[in-house]
Amino acid sequence: MHIDYILVGLGLAGIAVAEELEERGKSFVVFEDQSQTSSSVAGGMYNPVVLKRFNPVWKAAEQLRIALPFYAKLETRFNKKYDHKIDILRLFKSVEEQNNWFLASDKPLLKPYMVPEVLENDNMNLKADHLMGKVIETGRVSVRELVEDYRSWLKEKGRLIELGFDHDKLTILKEGLSYGDYKPGRVIFCEGNGLSKNPFFNSLPLEGTKGELITILAPELKLEQVVKSAVFVMPLGNDHYKIGATFNWTDKTNDPTEAGREELISKLQNVISCDFEIIGHEAGVRPTTTDRRPLLGSHPDHPSLSLLNGLGTRGVMLAPLMAKKLIMFLENGTPLDPETDISRFNKG
Repeated sequence: MHIDYILVGLGLAGIAVAEELEERGKSFVVFEDQSQTSSSVAGGMYNPVVLKRFNPVWKAAEQLRIALPFYAKLETRFNKKYDHKIDILRLFKSVEEQNNWFLASDKPLLKPYMVPEVLENDNMNLKADHLMGKVIETGRVSVRELVEDYRSWLKEKGRLIELGFDHDKLTILKEGLSYGDYKPGRVIFCEGNGLSKNPFFNSLPLEGTKGELITILAPELKLEQVVKSAVFVMPLGNDHYKIGATFNWTDKTNDPTEAGREELISKLQNVISCDFEIIGHEAGVRPTTTDRRPLLGSHPDHPSLSLLNGLGTRGVMLAPLMAKKLIMFLENGTPLDPETDISRFNKG
C-alpha cells in the first residue's frame, strides 16, 4: 500500500505532526505501542518564564502563538476541554529573589507574563515567608486525556497501528521505502526516549531524564493557582493536586520509585502545612537534549527518514511549533532553525 507517511510514536510530538499532515491532506498511519509515557505522565503546564532564574523561555511568544490555537482546534473536534487557564505563583526564597523579580518583570520578553509586584500570601496552608510573584498567560493541558482521545480518533479512521515499530523491518531502496505492506514516502520518528533503540538516529545526544510525580488529595489546601517552589503544586479540581517533579539522569525506566516518592513528600512538606493523602504515583522519561533544544530534521544519508524529538519538559508549548517547522521543511523545503536542526551535531 502506497502512503505518504508512517509516523512512529503518539505523544505530543506525534499528535502535532499528525495534525500538520492532516491539514495538508496527506495519507499516514501511526505506529504506537504505548511504550513511552512521558507525554501522558507530564504535568502539562505551559509557562513562558523559566522560574528558576526568571529568564524567558526560548521563543516563548512564537510557541504560544501556535500552541494555543492548536489545542483549541482539538477541543472543538473532540468536544472536550484540554486547555485549562491557570496562573502560577512563584514562592520567593529571599528578599534578593523579590528584587530579581522586579528587575526581570521589566524586561521586554518577560513583561507580558510577569506581574510587577510582590504578592501577599492569604492561604494559611501555604508556606510563603518571603511572599510570591505571579506569572500570567499560563495554563495546564490535560495531556493524558488528549492522547487517549486522539488515539481513539485515529483508530476510528483506521490510521492507528497498535504495534511497536521494528526498525529492522524497514527496507530502504533506491525506489523508496518499504515496511511490511506499506510503501511510505517518508517515515517520521516521534519516539521520545525510545530514540535510544532507533538505529538511524540513536547517535544523537538525547539524554533521557526520568521524572516522577505524585497526586494528592488535600481538602484543606484550597489552591486556585499553580504554586512553584521546590516542587510545583498543580490544582486538578475536587481538592486533587499533582506534585512534581523529580529529575533522575541515570534511571531510564518508567517505574515509580520509593526514593522519588519520598523526595516529593519531603519537598512538598516545605511548601504546604496541611495534611494530604497520596492517591497516585507515576513516572516517565523526558526526552531531553544536551543543548536543551529540540531535535528536528532528516537523516544525512537517508533523507526520507526524519524525526521530531527532544522536547524535554516543555512539550506542550514546543510540539505544535516544531511539528509545523518540520513539515514545512519536508514538504516545502523551508530551512530549519539551525538551533533545532540535527545537522548541528554533524559538524566537525
